[in-house]
Amino acid sequence: MRKFNKQKLIDSMNGALNLRSKINEIVDPLFEKGISNICWLGIGGTYASGMQANIHMKEKSALETFYQNAAEYLVTDNKRITDKTLVIISSVTGNTKEMVEAVKKLNEVGATILGFMDDPKAKLASNLTYCISYPENEQLKFFMVGDRLMYLNGEFSDYNEFYQEMDDHFAEDIAEIGVKADNFAKEFAEKHHDDKIHYFVGAGNQWGATYSYAMCYWEEQHWIRTRAIEAAEFFHGMFEVVDRDTPVTVYVGEDSQRPLSERVANFLPEICGNYTIIDSKDYDLLGFSEKYRGALSPFVFHAINNRIDVHIEHINRHPMDIRRYYRALDY
Repeated sequence: MRKFNKQKLIDSMNGALNLRSKINEIVDPLFEKGISNICWLGIGGTYASGMQANIHMKEKSALETFYQNAAEYLVTDNKRITDKTLVIISSVTGNTKEMVEAVKKLNEVGATILGFMDDPKAKLASNLTYCISYPENEQLKFFMVGDRLMYLNGEFSDYNEFYQEMDDHFAEDIAEIGVKADNFAKEFAEKHHDDKIHYFVGAGNQWGATYSYAMCYWEEQHWIRTRAIEAAEFFHGMFEVVDRDTPVTVYVGEDSQRPLSERVANFLPEICGNYTIIDSKDYDLLGFSEKYRGALSPFVFHAINNRIDVHIEHINRHPMDIRRYYRALDY
């Protein structure tokens, strides 16, 4: 398999899971002390991860949780963010302009900031209330924070059971999905690597990742035009521009919003001959209870998308780390 080191991937995910004790050491006293709400603040891909964490909690928890774009926060403010707010952020470089300025503003407000930094030496790290340094696995880190908060609020009674299964099976299962999906990913890349535009449809805890995959991966890294659309909104505009040849990909997860994606998937064959349905149910998660598959769907899709990216990168002979404008021009 091209650019695939299964053991390295497993070690990376297990390393992220091992952060749970550190997360709990921070979150537990904060919850006991009292927080009024939880804000997931980010920009670009980290903003998208905040969307996922917010939806992950929204249907299960009475805790007030919301996501906030860092650039919008700088110009519009948000009165819900106070000195009693727990703000969760993530950053790879620690020097993204909007995030640096937003953290300054959060400190002025007196909010508690829990940040995940890939680089522990990043300047931004010293301005956080709490900093946990470990590369990659952003969604997993965010979900672990959300799950602990719900457990503390009496809304996740089987928290320990779930994370026992995570510790025992998650990394191996997700890595194996990458293996299983590789042939499909190669065929998908061969078919769509030079699309003029590609539409991605997602829902529920996959929506943030759908938005991010279209924008941060296909547009930013592959230079392929896309549009991401929520499954709930598909029938209110977008489907009027879909015809026989329009490339459309639908992610069908297993969380509570699955029926929204299924509705799109069931309708598309009536009008389109160039659609792809990616259903997390088609992939095994050995060792996991059926009731947890919905929470794990985004990680299944992430493993599949990673393989698609590798093949598009090779076919187009365009390394994904090359940018024309991002961090190359002054903007």
